[in-house]
Amino acid sequence: MRRLMYEARAQLASPVRNPRMATVIGRLLGIAFLLCFGTGLYSHFLQQPLPWMTFPTRPAGLYQVTQGTHIVAGIACFPLLLAKLYVVFPQLFQYPPVRSFANLLERASIALFVGAALVEITIGLLNTYQWYPFPFPFKQVHFALAFVIIGSLLVHIGVKLPLIAAHWRATPSAGPEERHPIDTVADARTVDPAAVPAEAAGEGLPRTRGLTGRVLSYIDATPAVPARTSRRGFLATVTLAVAAVVGLTAGQTFAPLDAVNIFGPRKKGVGQQGVPVNRTSAQAKVATAALSPAWVLTVAVGGTELSFTRAELTALPQTDVDLPIACVEGWSQMASWRGVRLRDLVDAAGGSPDADLRLISLEQRGGFKQTEMGNEYVRDPLTLVALELNGETLDLEHGYPARMIAPGRPGVLQTKWLSRIEAIDA
Repeated sequence: MRRLMYEARAQLASPVRNPRMATVIGRLLGIAFLLCFGTGLYSHFLQQPLPWMTFPTRPAGLYQVTQGTHIVAGIACFPLLLAKLYVVFPQLFQYPPVRSFANLLERASIALFVGAALVEITIGLLNTYQWYPFPFPFKQVHFALAFVIIGSLLVHIGVKLPLIAAHWRATPSAGPEERHPIDTVADARTVDPAAVPAEAAGEGLPRTRGLTGRVLSYIDATPAVPARTSRRGFLATVTLAVAAVVGLTAGQTFAPLDAVNIFGPRKKGVGQQGVPVNRTSAQAKVATAALSPAWVLTVAVGGTELSFTRAELTALPQTDVDLPIACVEGWSQMASWRGVRLRDLVDAAGGSPDADLRLISLEQRGGFKQTEMGNEYVRDPLTLVALELNGETLDLEHGYPARMIAPGRPGVLQTKWLSRIEAIDA
């Protein structure tokens, strides 16, 4: 078995499969996952805030940036994770499989990390296309796996910290050297049968020396395998792969890349009134109620309940704002909105300036048929009950007869087809 393991590692030998390359790719992957974790937590708590939480309303496009970064970093994890697995793949053939408790902890943590990471980024990508072929709820599993990934990553970093520190710079510092029976084969010569390493003692496994005298491989009286991948070529390939997957999708969020947005599920400017649509009126089953002449918007705050027809809303002082729709799937679109300031409606009903509100849609089913809005958004002058979009009467697909639009909020919280606004304690 030991001989077979050494031979397998000899066949997998490459100049890029070494601790330095593992460190380089690992820190890029770590940065990507930390960006995903931080921006993902922000998005989660925006949608499900704890009682004491408040959020900034400026800059108005904050969520556009944070969620766009979340999706871009998640997509970048695909080539980075595959590159990391390529570099460390020969370590699957170490013998014995577990050498110590620390080694067991390391291997278990990396197995958990890789498994959870692959599931996490895959379901995250599918969510951007709103396709859910898996038999579990996306939001809860995606949130839980984020903590599994970060926890296992911290354990792995803790175990490998001395090796990471030693190979953090291009010139390795004095420190522990990871035992790679197969290290590099770029300049290997033939086997020296007289030289047998300690860990191969008694197994009849001679070692091969290169021009520098460094041990290159353990294999039974055969030349080392020629190198097929250079370090520069490998890094160039990884860089190109990351640039491709990011550059060809990031345009759905970042306008300068819109022209090359080939793989993004949404395209800027495509949709009713030049704005993409996620949930349609047919999916929400609201067309009849939304188009009914009997529709009114009820505002119930401060013990007073007022109802406004659409004509009465349009007769109130109107405000124009430019705000993006920024969705959790990563796409966003800047648009011009016109409508009544929410704080003016709350004041008209005698509501408290510190009131948190519940926004109720005409749709009867769905996780966001009701949403909550903290008073930091209620009092913001950019928060509107919108009646027009891009200079036209609000389209039914965008929430006619009235919808909410506020700075720095996810698109799922910009409630469409508004029916009622009430104080949360009402």
